[in-house]
Amino acid sequence: IWNFHAVASILQTEKFFDLAGSGTFIILTHLSYRWNGTNYLRQRIQAALVTAWGLRLGLFLFLRMLKEGKDRRFNHVRHNPKSFFVYWTFQGIWIFITLLPTLILNTQEKDTPLCARDLTGWVIWILGFVLEAVADHQKWKFKSNVKNTHKFIQKGLWAFCRHPNYLGEMLQWTGLFLSASTIMTGIEYISIVSPVFVWFLLTHVSGIPMLEKHAMKKWGQDPAYLEYVRHTPALWPFRF
Repeated sequence: IWNFHAVASILQTEKFFDLAGSGTFIILTHLSYRWNGTNYLRQRIQAALVTAWGLRLGLFLFLRMLKEGKDRRFNHVRHNPKSFFVYWTFQGIWIFITLLPTLILNTQEKDTPLCARDLTGWVIWILGFVLEAVADHQKWKFKSNVKNTHKFIQKGLWAFCRHPNYLGEMLQWTGLFLSASTIMTGIEYISIVSPVFVWFLLTHVSGIPMLEKHAMKKWGQDPAYLEYVRHTPALWPFRF
């Protein structure tokens, strides 16, 4: 990660920040069980799911970056090497914590038969993957239409909650933890911090709070947007 930071700092660009992050997820996932010399079915499936997530999201974010030209998260840091270093360092921490259940799974020498918990975890992952991919595609298509310039999306999945892509992201890492937990014992269960960390990061730090603040600044005087906010949940579309 710091090697990527060095290049990005010299070029003063964040264009490959997300691509480097998702690529690191994929590399660490495959190396972790190859180094251990095991090749169990559960490990292969877990690695395939992380790879699918990384390729889709990484390429999507990279293409979006090329299209938009910049990421407003870095507006005040891309020209400040120290602040830029903090962002790249935090990305490394994010990768390790989020990938922890997979790393624990892939470094296990023992194996157990697949069970209902595995299948439940993979179903949750698939649901999250489809949800995030469809939400991203819908928003990309909406913003690509010049008729929607200065408008906010409230169609498709975005009619049910304001951040369906983030809900999909949380479901994917929850599903991966659930499956990996089938072989865990004792202190290894601390890796539940992975989905909890993703939830906290997206709901309290860099995800929803930043987007909501930007949206309110842009459409805060628009009665239609205020109505959308009042009647559309931020994340979970169902009320119990």
